[in-house]
This record gives sequence, structure tokens and C-alpha cells, in this order.
Amino acid sequence: MQQKILLVDDREDNLLSMEAILEPDGYQFIKATSGRHALKILLTEFDFALILMDVKMPNLSGFETAALIYEREKLRHIPIIFITANNYGEDNIFKGYRTGAVDYIYKPINPELLRAKVSVFIDLYQKNRRLLMQEQKLKAINKNLEDEISERKASEEKIKQLNRQLLGNITLLESANRDLDRFAFMASHDLQEPLRKIRTFGDLLATKYKDALDKDANAYIGRIQSAATRMQALIKDILAFSKLTGEKENFEFTDLNILLDEALVDLEASIKEKEAQVSLLEPLPALEVNPGLIRPLFFNLISNALKYSKPDVIPQITIRYELTTGHGNNTNNSNTNNKDNVGKYCRIFIEDNGIGFDQVYAEQVFEMFRRLHVSSAFEGTGIGLALCKKIVEKHHGFISAHSKANEGTTFIVTLPVYQPVKVIMKQ
Repeated sequence: MQQKILLVDDREDNLLSMEAILEPDGYQFIKATSGRHALKILLTEFDFALILMDVKMPNLSGFETAALIYEREKLRHIPIIFITANNYGEDNIFKGYRTGAVDYIYKPINPELLRAKVSVFIDLYQKNRRLLMQEQKLKAINKNLEDEISERKASEEKIKQLNRQLLGNITLLESANRDLDRFAFMASHDLQEPLRKIRTFGDLLATKYKDALDKDANAYIGRIQSAATRMQALIKDILAFSKLTGEKENFEFTDLNILLDEALVDLEASIKEKEAQVSLLEPLPALEVNPGLIRPLFFNLISNALKYSKPDVIPQITIRYELTTGHGNNTNNSNTNNKDNVGKYCRIFIEDNGIGFDQVYAEQVFEMFRRLHVSSAFEGTGIGLALCKKIVEKHHGFISAHSKANEGTTFIVTLPVYQPVKVIMKQ
């Protein structure tokens, strides 16, 4: 980029002379024939690298013009070299320096000296411009950093505030859940006594006055007994679900085959009634579990398979397992019970050939009171699978279902071989 030089002299020949000397160096020249003319130019242009100015000019001398130039903030960076034909003495020289001059050149002008001095100041000007540009860039970067830090501090404060609100909401939610569980437990417990009386007196009516009542009356009594039975099952399941919240994590290394056998014994009547075939492909491993919870888990899942079997089709229920690293990647089926299994999971598959359901409902089946089929066609309270999910989550595991309408269902229970160790923080 061409550097601009302002030449100020009241004599045209002096202006032409300076221009001729400096022109080979490729500078751009703006010429002023008086101090006032120079000031007028500097009102609109201030990107000069240097001003070469005669000292002795009519109206405004070089010193006076320099003083007026440096009154403006935008012009103070422009160096001024005075051109003079006289030696005014040290006082006048100091006066020139005080007004802002950076050097003097005496007439007659030595071309080489002029070119050398102009070259030095042009070079300084270019370096200063680069420094100013760097400074502006640094200021812009600092400003951006300050803005970013301010935004980050504001975001951190907002996150802290949201965390405080979240912790408060969690505390309120936990308290509400405890209150709800206590209410469900107490309500279910208190409902059992009047329900027992309904069933007792219903049974008395059915046995003692069966022959004395007509067909409709006996049918009504049968409906009362059936409704009371369903109500009792519902209360039993609600109590089981409520108790599960407060259940302590009493984990012990347990052979799952024992728990499965106990669940099958409890379901023996249903299995015989439906002539179901329950197949365990190979013995299940031992895991660190709460036996009191895993037993009803097996009971509910197998009971569910029996309940939703196809009419006139023998229920086929298959149970198998595999060990995995993480909770999804298959590794092997070896039944090894040692500390090498820390961090491993056991995936238990319970497959049936029942009526199944559309896979879009795979998440909904674990919701409380959610039933995909008409309640009159299948008995149940709609709590069993919700209870299973809660039991599995108590064991830091996962449960999922894969199904297809009329093609059966597979429930997959994923449990850690060893329960994660709790880290107790010291106060």
C-alpha cells in the first residue's frame, strides 16, 4: 500500500523539488501551499505517514501549524519534519520539538539525507500501524473473552440456580412419593378388613341360602364374590408395590434356580390347569440379589405368560440366560461365579408362545394399571409388570419386552452379577 506524505510549503518550486526527490520511492503526495491549506486537508484526510513542512510561511508559520495539527487526537500520530533555510538557534529548535516535530532538514536539501530520513520515519509509521492493528485485534479478542467469561458466569449461575431448584423439586417429589406410598399402604391395609367381611358374608349367603334363593339372586351373590376376589388381589398387589419402595437393599449371593423353583411351586396349579410346559435350557447362575424380590419377579413374569396364552394351545415357556459385559454385548454362556464377573450382567430371557402384543406398546406394558387386553377376558390387576420393573430397578438392572401379536412375547431381565459398591463420603 502506498504511504501518503503531506508536503507543506508556500513555494511551488520547493514542493516540486521534494516530490522529485522522493518520487522514486513510490510514495503518494498531497501538497498544501500554506498552513491553513494543510489544516483544511487534514480535516478530511488523516492517514498520512509523514508531514514535511516549511517553517517560514505567511499567516501561519510551520510551528503554529504543527501546534494546531496536534490539538486533534486523530492527527497526533503523524510525525512532522520541519524544512528550514535558517538556523534559528537552539531555542527555536526546542520550540519546534515541543510542538511535536521529530526532526529538522536544512535547505538546500540534501536529496540522499531527505530520502534516508523519510525512509526511517515511513518504516516507523508502518511498524506503528501494525502495532496499532495488533493492539486493536488484542482489544477485540479481550472484549470477546470478557463477554464469553461474563456469559459463562451467567450460565454457571443459572445452572446453579436450576440445580438448586431441581434439588428442591427432587426433595419435594421424594417426600410426596413417601407420603403417597404410606397412603397407599394404609388405605390398602384398612380396606382389607371390610373386604374380608364382604367375602365372609357373601360365602355365608352362597352356602346357607343357596337353595332358598332364586337363580338371579345366586348370580348376584356370585358377582359380589368375584368382585371381592378381584378387589382383594388388587389390594394385595398395591401393598406389595408400596412395600417395595421401603424395601432395604439386602443383597446376597443367591442361586437363582432355587428362587425359580419356589416360584414354579406357587404356580403349580395354574401350570397343571393349562398343561403348560416350562423349560429351563440350562441352570441359571448365582447372582447378588435380594431373594425376597427376585422370587415375585419370576412369579409375575411366568404368571403373565400363563395368563396370556392362546386358547386351545399348550403354553410353551422357555427360560434361558447369557452373561454380558455392560448390559447389551454378548460374551459367553459360562456359569462362572467369581470376582471376574464384576461389571458383568446376566440377561434372563422368558419366552412364551402366547397372544403377544404390538411392539409399539412395549414400554406401556410396564406402566401401573396399564392393560392391553380386555379385563373381562383376562384376570389381573395391571400391577404385576409395574412391580417387575420396580424390582429390577431396585437391583440396578433393566427390563424390556419384545413381542408380536399372535406370535408370543419375550421378557428380558438384565441384572448385574455383582451389585455396584456404594461409596460412603466422609463428613
